[in-house]
Amino acid sequence: MSLKYSTTTADYMQWDEMTNLVRRLSKDGNYKMSLLIAVGCFWGLRISDILSLRWDTILYVDEFTILEKKTGKMRTIRINPQLKKHIAECYKQIQPVSVKSPILVSQKGTTFSIQRINVLLKEIKARYKVKVKNFSCHSLRKTFGRQVYNQNSENAELALVKLMELFNHSSVSITKRYLGLRQEEILETYDSLSF
Repeated sequence: MSLKYSTTTADYMQWDEMTNLVRRLSKDGNYKMSLLIAVGCFWGLRISDILSLRWDTILYVDEFTILEKKTGKMRTIRINPQLKKHIAECYKQIQPVSVKSPILVSQKGTTFSIQRINVLLKEIKARYKVKVKNFSCHSLRKTFGRQVYNQNSENAELALVKLMELFNHSSVSITKRYLGLRQEEILETYDSLSF
């Protein structure tokens, strides 16, 4: 939780760094965090929605629909084929009590809290030398948004409109600010000057 009146914001990861991190966590046996980072970055869901997911919702399916907690809106997610394999591998390694169990359960048998996940992400940042200034649950959602934008640079405005709808933002300008694009554009103004 941030302090009142503070301006901490989550930063996004570069896509290659994220996929490498997911693979390294999996290789090291940390399947829960590998799964969290993978689904967070591939789906762009808020952490509260990820924590509500159960194995039977995401395992061996091509897509699923979720009711977003914050907005109360339905959202359909299509599962990337490589991510589908990763989900199945994590399920096999984690061996949950039931296919009806939440996907992220602590050793105590309870669903992780957002605060605990943020602590774990900070530990991962230090251990794996993740090149992100402010790394938190929200970094996953921002990584998704930034990758969608970067992959559609030839039609950036359309990408922003799609992201605006996915994120349920009221305007493209909010989406640009959310992704840090607005700040980058402003800073590029200084770079355009010559001496």
